Amino acid sequence: MAIVVKLDDLLHDRRMTLTDLADEIGLTLANLSILKTGKARAIRFSTLDAICDALSCQPGDVLGFEPAHAERERPVGAGKRSGSR
Repeated sequence: MAIVVKLDDLLHDRRMTLTDLADEIGLTLANLSILKTGKARAIRFSTLDAICDALSCQPGDVLGFEPAHAERERPVGAGKRSGSR
């Protein structure tokens, strides 16, 4: 997936642990860990809002787009339309 989560860098910059953030925003440590490691497939806007509020950042500071990831992970032929119109 080309979307990357930069939560680890933000926490490091703010000298905050994942546990501190979980306590502050009322989310479980397990769910934040899934997000931090990039294993999450989705994020609620309310969760993103709470993270941005707690870390005083913008959504673009938490999430990024890296096309190189997409090219490595995309199966051959993915994204191409099949058939003619």
